[in-house]
Amino acid sequence: MKTGTEPSLRVYYTLSDVGANQTVLFANPNFLRSIGKFWKSRGIHAKRLSTGLFLNQSSVLHKFKGILFSTMSSEELLNSLDFFNAREDDVFLVSYPKSGEGTHWIAEVIGNIPNARINLTSPIELGDISKLDELKMNCKRRVIPTHLSYNMLPVNIKQKQTKIIYIVRNPKDTAVSLFHYYRDNPNLPGIETWAAFFELFLRGDVVYGSWFDHVLSWEEHKNDENILIIFYEEMKKDLSKSIKKITTFLGINVSDSEINKIAQKTSFSEMKNNAAKENCDPNHTICALTSNRNLVFRKGAVGDWINYFTSKQRRVFDELFTEKMKHSELARHFEDYS
Repeated sequence: MKTGTEPSLRVYYTLSDVGANQTVLFANPNFLRSIGKFWKSRGIHAKRLSTGLFLNQSSVLHKFKGILFSTMSSEELLNSLDFFNAREDDVFLVSYPKSGEGTHWIAEVIGNIPNARINLTSPIELGDISKLDELKMNCKRRVIPTHLSYNMLPVNIKQKQTKIIYIVRNPKDTAVSLFHYYRDNPNLPGIETWAAFFELFLRGDVVYGSWFDHVLSWEEHKNDENILIIFYEEMKKDLSKSIKKITTFLGINVSDSEINKIAQKTSFSEMKNNAAKENCDPNHTICALTSNRNLVFRKGAVGDWINYFTSKQRRVFDELFTEKMKHSELARHFEDYS
């Protein structure tokens, strides 16, 4: 809600009287000092938490089975996911949030495969209980995105061995990208500084929980025939090669010339340019945290983390990574990007 007389700044907040003790959500928390007096005169609270968060988390996030979810994913729907009826020809696109916009990228790739005859749905965990009926009504081969960990995946998907593509990205770049998402996305708590967000990310106190737990839950099933793990960095390095892996995994015959055409149409720069055009199309809602595609594509760069991590943060992160991923084969992939 906006008063209509506030400064001409891009600010998101919850309004109430002083007694309600509600807090304020900022798109850019640095505005706090400059307009604090204005809000105070109107009885609006701005409470700065020790973590640097500028919002009572409960207004945009809630916990389900110990994991933080956006309130855009209702508890009723999350509780009912095991009633989801998977089909053998379903394809699930899975990633931890901000893994290089990987789910969006692969969705674009699949959508450009000639005669694929698929229908991209919105995320399985986005919305309320009506989502299950909505998915049931879809008659074509469904491509369903999600940020769920393997442990939270509907049981019927595992029973039917539905095909799943899991996209993983260097956790340092993922952390930086998710930090910007927290700052720009009004569906997430505002965050003041990178240092504050870094601590939250290390603890797994972010939406969808710990990156380490998420990736490890999927790595346990890396040898399952119905699961393909794709690295974001490999897609950036050789998109055509990654497309070949995807089409082979899906059992779709595509010629080399068609693969090259798909690669041209689905380069990161092309997707970013097309995002604004498709922003109003609900069928292109692939992230369970926003329907605004302009928020999804940022830099997409590999190694941008080096511009954010201090030497101490790098050391602390590397120590945690070594501890958490000591038995992980996937961890070796990130050696060249750390």
